Amino acid sequence: MDNLFVAALLALLPIIVAGVLLLGFRMPAAIAMPISLVVAAAVAFFAWQIDLVTIGASIVQGILVAIGLLWIVFGALVMLATVTKSGAIDTIRAGFISVSADRRVQVIIVAWLFGSFIEGAAGFGAPAAVVAPLMLALGFPAIAAVMFGLIIQSTPVSFGAVGTPMLTGIGNGLADETGAMSADVAERAGVLGLDQLGFVAHTAGQVALIHAICGILIPLTLCCFMTGFFGSRRRFADGLAVAPFAIFAAFAMIVPYLLVATFLGPEFPSMIGGLVGLLIVVPAARAGFLTPKDTWEFAPRYRWPERWMGTVSPAAEASHLKKRMPLVQAWAPYLIVVVLLLITRNIPAVKAFLTGPAVIKVEGIFGTPINQNMDLIYSPGALFVLASLITIALHRMSGRQVAAAWKLAGGQIAGAAVALLCSVPMVRVFINSGPDYNAAGMDSMPVTLASAAAETLGHNWPLAAPFVGALGAFVAGSNTVSNLMFSQFQFTTGVNIGASSPETVVAAQAVGGAAGNMVAVHNVVAAAATVGLLGREGDIIRKTIIPMAVYCLTAGSIAYMMVFGPGLNIGTIMFALILIGLAVTFVLLSRSSGRDNDELLPVDEEQERAAAEVPAGSLAADPHANRTGDRATDGDDRPGGTGPAGRR
Repeated sequence: MDNLFVAALLALLPIIVAGVLLLGFRMPAAIAMPISLVVAAAVAFFAWQIDLVTIGASIVQGILVAIGLLWIVFGALVMLATVTKSGAIDTIRAGFISVSADRRVQVIIVAWLFGSFIEGAAGFGAPAAVVAPLMLALGFPAIAAVMFGLIIQSTPVSFGAVGTPMLTGIGNGLADETGAMSADVAERAGVLGLDQLGFVAHTAGQVALIHAICGILIPLTLCCFMTGFFGSRRRFADGLAVAPFAIFAAFAMIVPYLLVATFLGPEFPSMIGGLVGLLIVVPAARAGFLTPKDTWEFAPRYRWPERWMGTVSPAAEASHLKKRMPLVQAWAPYLIVVVLLLITRNIPAVKAFLTGPAVIKVEGIFGTPINQNMDLIYSPGALFVLASLITIALHRMSGRQVAAAWKLAGGQIAGAAVALLCSVPMVRVFINSGPDYNAAGMDSMPVTLASAAAETLGHNWPLAAPFVGALGAFVAGSNTVSNLMFSQFQFTTGVNIGASSPETVVAAQAVGGAAGNMVAVHNVVAAAATVGLLGREGDIIRKTIIPMAVYCLTAGSIAYMMVFGPGLNIGTIMFALILIGLAVTFVLLSRSSGRDNDELLPVDEEQERAAAEVPAGSLAADPHANRTGDRATDGDDRPGGTGPAGRR
């Protein structure tokens, strides 16, 4: 194919199919992704002239990667089931209530700050796997918990897993086959007087600056989405009412995050930013600093529509509890995970073993150059499982409780398997399509798409660079992989358009790659599985695509101004329009009186009275447990239970 744009359209076809089926027809990922896999394989075979053996090897590689993702999801599910069966969830929820009963404050602390810390320590989708089930246990609707867990996977992601997207993604993405800097990158680094690691750190500083500006409104976005989509009155204004506290919480994380990235390097900005933010914001919230006088709460659970809820309902478990355990003991599983993450990621000898001898290496699949390493012991999944095993002793769980927890987690993971075992192979076929694999002499599908976009936009390319990063994350499910695919392309494009600092275009790529995690099919499926929402992936992406698009557009306009300077240019105009649009939106939303949430079920006076009798912060004696769609969680197979016969 000599026509670049025809090739780009064909490369885009599997993604279009996935998007139409997930978003347009609202098909479950378990149906949409197998169809997309077939389309990707057909495009690879007929257009890119990749032989069937290589396509098959890519599919096997994808299955191996999917097994690693399923291992993480299973670990998260085991942990949730363990703390649920042991009764720790009631204590954790009461602890957050003691900080603030306001759901707007809770979502900022749990999702934005704790999620950022977990992202900095683990990365690779771990925050949503931890945050989503934790918020579900705190009493958030399942679909809201997943959505918030995904939205925060933006600002901290570029420095997740102790800086892997920077050190590995950009570092290797800008290297040649020997591992040294490519010629044009080395020339630019020489001008700046930097070595390879110094150049990566220099680029990471620009990444942090763009993220810092874009991320200021992420906590407020969480609150507005929560009150606007899940409030009984659909009032986005209720979210805006917490704006002073939300922006305070944003700066509490972003300021140390930016300082660490600028002066210490790319390893710890998210981890330290999240931790410092927690240390500042939690006492402030407890003292009522900048928090609204009113307390915002969801409508009673019995009024929630079925589509808000999944098959996991930890709240009902508390009806079986006799007493509440101490707060530190209840939090022990999560504290153990944090400690294990810090040990395995930061002690060189431990990390070297877990990423070396302990790795399962599958090389030369079907005789092709395609290899895949499986670091199952280094994976967060192993740490979740280990922490859960330790928790059995710490929480003095009975054999029946342990068996019920593992049975519950095992049943839930089965639903995620089909979607991930098809979506990840589709990605590998998409990525493994470069000149080393095809007989047509064409660039890989991702590079073909990016080349067509660059040729179309010319000097306006910095505006689009984040969207290419987001595309890479959407299909690969990883900011690191997105950076590996596109960093050199972005740098070369920056040179070709005459950018004074082509590394800024790479920085825009990395920011977009982080934002793309909000809509990455891998992450959505994995997070949905932890709260029993499989099949609702399209509904989730329809909401998270909004903040993702705004985030990327803002990042693009900032990158344009960093490359060409502020002034009367498209970057400055776009940034001004974004600010004006946000201001107008906030004014209109603040004046909106809201309207009844037509998704909520009618008020039941008897259940309303029962709900009023339950003490604040308690999950016990749930008056809504008999409502159709709620599930008891005693782990048996009775109707309404969580065993196979009890789940619909």
